[in-house]
Amino acid sequence: MSRIKKRSITKILIANRGEIALRIMRTAREMGIATVAVYSDVDSNAPHVMAADEAVLIGAAPSSESYLLADRVLEAAIKTGANGIHPGYGFLSENAEFAKAVENAGIAFIGPESEAIKTMGDKLAAKEAVMARNIPLVPGTDGAISNPEQALIEAEKIGMPLIIKASAGGGGKGMRSVFKQEDVKEELARAISEAERSFNDGSVFMERLVLKPRHIEIQILADSHGNVIHLFERECSIQRRHQKVVEEAPSVLLDENLREEMGECAKEVARACNYIGAGTVEFLVDGDSNFFFLEMNTRLQVEHPVTEFITGVDIVKEQIRIAEGKPLSYAQEDLKIDGHAIELRIYAEDAGAGFLPGTGVLKKYSPPVGAGIRVDDGVAEGGEVSIHYDPMLSKLIVHAATREACIERMLFAIDNYDIRGVKTTLEFGRFAVDHEVFRSGVYDTGFIKDHFSPEKLVRELPVGDNIFAELVSELYDRISKERHELSKEALVMEERSNWRNREER
Repeated sequence: MSRIKKRSITKILIANRGEIALRIMRTAREMGIATVAVYSDVDSNAPHVMAADEAVLIGAAPSSESYLLADRVLEAAIKTGANGIHPGYGFLSENAEFAKAVENAGIAFIGPESEAIKTMGDKLAAKEAVMARNIPLVPGTDGAISNPEQALIEAEKIGMPLIIKASAGGGGKGMRSVFKQEDVKEELARAISEAERSFNDGSVFMERLVLKPRHIEIQILADSHGNVIHLFERECSIQRRHQKVVEEAPSVLLDENLREEMGECAKEVARACNYIGAGTVEFLVDGDSNFFFLEMNTRLQVEHPVTEFITGVDIVKEQIRIAEGKPLSYAQEDLKIDGHAIELRIYAEDAGAGFLPGTGVLKKYSPPVGAGIRVDDGVAEGGEVSIHYDPMLSKLIVHAATREACIERMLFAIDNYDIRGVKTTLEFGRFAVDHEVFRSGVYDTGFIKDHFSPEKLVRELPVGDNIFAELVSELYDRISKERHELSKEALVMEERSNWRNREER
């Protein structure tokens, strides 16, 4: 266990942009902590820059010339006197060298220590770390494999189908599914080549392919005093290109026994690498409810708000407290699941064209409001959606007493979310959460492949100045609002006796 570092954080530099930068700033402001934004030249008027107490230009538009430049970020922190750096997610958040440089500069890194990031950032090293702790693993190779003939021998042991994964991978890159023995050599070569291009590391390994898996993750918090807790699970099985689109908490799949078993496993994974901070342990669950360790994300997750809704825990606040050397605010027995929450990621993508990212100016941007509705965004009307960064515009999160009520609240929120100027995944989100398979709770990571096709979208949101499209959209909006008025009233009546207002965090 690392030594306890007691320090008071008075100014935080957020090494990120967009919605996550704004979300971190909200908690920092509530805690009386000053904030510093960093930005590229195209982000000079971005909402996160306007919201910060101070802002520092760190480079040009491409992230490789700004947000990914560790030296520039560190210089900005030193220049402004920030004594804490929060990396958010993406960019430098899982860069072990950056975390170490921050600590060496005498600045608190609001995340885990560099050794934990390094261990869990390498899938093979992560597997090795958890092996001695009785953590269920998908059968596969223990080390990297590059020899085609050896790969055939290992494939025979593992059995078909199998999956080849990049050790340093993520987001589906360097990942190849193999269904026939004769395809092993070819797919191995492709996986190695893609891993080298994407991560400058051609190390790959092989595992049995879990068919129709559920993707379940457990949020954990660990402090420097040896306390580790889990904040229950999130279901993240609706994905496109191996990236999540819809998340919910809790999962319909888990009963109390399985929830407790997976939670304890997640805590053991954290202990296996002396983890300190907020982290997420990801599992695959097969059709017989057998679960297998997948990986650990050593950062704040995009989907953390659904956990905040059902637990009442401000995860960013706990991250800051942990970085100050304070013990956790909660014990495991303090935590209970309150209702249900669903998150929809709103991307500037055309779902009808294979989720192709788009750019443009937001001619209209009006998010929904109301009890149990939270929007974490980093855009504003009139702002430009750039080619340089991730196309996610915002996260729409809703909470209700029951899953059924939560689905209805999400549909209401989608129908009252007005975004014009770019195509978005709003209508895909409506399709997904209103689908009978999602409503049943019996779905897996193949949901989009098995159930979605472009013609199933309800409508296209208007783009540009097409007057007819605008009129059709307005008519649809009026019908949708009337249609959901009764649902809205029913939700209010249902929850009046047990609803607990939560301020947006």
